[in-house]
Amino acid sequence: MKEKILFIINPVSGIGKQKTVEKNLELLLNKDKFEYSIAYTQYAHHATEIARQAVEEKYNTVVAVGGDGSINDCVRGLINSDVKLGIIPAGSGNGLARCLHIPLETEKAIAVINNNNHLNIDTVNLNDMPYASVAGVGFDALIAKEFTGNTTRGFQTYLRLVLKDYLNYIPKKYTMVIDGKEVEKEALFISFMNSNQFGYNAVIAPKASLNDGLLDIVIVKKPPVVLAPLIVQMMFFHQMDKSPYVETIRAKEVQLKNFSDGILNLDGEGISYQGNVLNFSVNPQNLNVIVPDEKNKQPFLSELKILEQIKKIIYEQQK
Repeated sequence: MKEKILFIINPVSGIGKQKTVEKNLELLLNKDKFEYSIAYTQYAHHATEIARQAVEEKYNTVVAVGGDGSINDCVRGLINSDVKLGIIPAGSGNGLARCLHIPLETEKAIAVINNNNHLNIDTVNLNDMPYASVAGVGFDALIAKEFTGNTTRGFQTYLRLVLKDYLNYIPKKYTMVIDGKEVEKEALFISFMNSNQFGYNAVIAPKASLNDGLLDIVIVKKPPVVLAPLIVQMMFFHQMDKSPYVETIRAKEVQLKNFSDGILNLDGEGISYQGNVLNFSVNPQNLNVIVPDEKNKQPFLSELKILEQIKKIIYEQQK
């Protein structure tokens, strides 16, 4: 008996790759295994409604075609169900897909779905908002907000925003209760990581695992400007945790008591949030995701190319 599979496509996500997905599905999806349908999102967070309906209609798999925000919308509709999540990356950073080693090429991502190898991963509750990859406060939330509202996407846009805002951003003091212990930290930003990265292979929590039942709380101090390029290189070479400006604490539950920023980074999207207390808790292995087997994993190969882009953009900014 064929499995029922629904592809949820965000028609405006990322860099436009999603426009070729329908043709590739017709050519490459294994029709002997799958009976498939396609749904297009029509407004923000529509994918959550579609995914929930797919659960009710007894689909076996829902595939998110889009970036991290689109994927997270699908996650919210699928957690604590038996329906598998597939991913065809079509965003800018594609952080969760990269963490799971899902190929960025559409054809190869469809091959992963055909193989139907799957893994249970954790999700995280931030107050009443589940997420799968990353949430953050401080500087990275500001950049996520500006990036979300920008008409152009891609790594170069993201980096230009960082360079524009970095010098004038003042670190803030945050009070957290981490597994029952209160701590106060001054930080450029704090990221609450389920996965290991922001996207673009910018790995901020190299030891993070998606199915260990723990959050990696990454507290980043503001380094001097002259050291910032070195920190960036450490991030792309997966050495961020070795920096003296970075502290990582692992925990099951975290409360941030004095949140006043008004902006959150939630799986790459900058959102406004006016509450004063943020509660984070891990939901162990409550999401079933289709992942590559060992021989089909996407390797981390783009660090040097990204560093070349960084040097080029910094040079342009200094002219």
